[in-house]
Amino acid sequence: MRVGFFITCLVDLMRPEIGTSALKLLESAGCTVDVPLRQTCCGQPAFNSGDTGGTRALARKFLDEFEHFEHIVVPSGSCAGMIRHHYPDLFRDDPDLRNRIEAVAARTWELTSFLHDVLHIDRLPGNFEGTVTYHDSCSGLRELGVQAQPRALLALNPAIRVEEMRDARACCGFGGTFSIKYGNVSAAIVDEKIDNVAATGAGCVVLGDLGCMLNIEGRLRRRGDESTRVLHVAQVLAGDA
Repeated sequence: MRVGFFITCLVDLMRPEIGTSALKLLESAGCTVDVPLRQTCCGQPAFNSGDTGGTRALARKFLDEFEHFEHIVVPSGSCAGMIRHHYPDLFRDDPDLRNRIEAVAARTWELTSFLHDVLHIDRLPGNFEGTVTYHDSCSGLRELGVQAQPRALLALNPAIRVEEMRDARACCGFGGTFSIKYGNVSAAIVDEKIDNVAATGAGCVVLGDLGCMLNIEGRLRRRGDESTRVLHVAQVLAGDA
């Protein structure tokens, strides 16, 4: 299976090791993975800010770079949700482009959904030991239905214990531009999330969206917590953490 990997701009710029872990998972499952080098952003920030023209340009760029792949895999629920659910509507007045975009969107997957729902993997390439708690990032959960998949994959490693936090499905307060426009509200939301993490005693938060990861980790450190780890699920599944 030939897979196109959309690394996302945040992973590329902030945590490229997440991309390496995702590639490890895909290749260990038998995929041939290509990473188009000219890829940039899915257009989500522009879309959320009302720049429809800029978003369309990025969507067409994505189409040109990924249309020929059998599947496209994204290590981010928010970026995968942008492509699957919002790209087609951008071209509702252009039937030809809409049809092409819809076909590509249908082949675009969040990483854990692809590993679990498409590849049906039953083993992991690395070892990770410890107790973790899982945060369900909003876009992956609500736009893509990603909830059971990461937990099922974590369960493939008997050395991982998942201690569920209270309100795991609640927002962490990031919301992309929301955290910039409403900083005080965002901080209050993430403080509650961190309190719920601490109550589990897990010592490690695992999640599937880097924006949420950076938000939670940043607040933990500002509150003086230097010990609680915040990891992308790809790092844990690949045993790279």
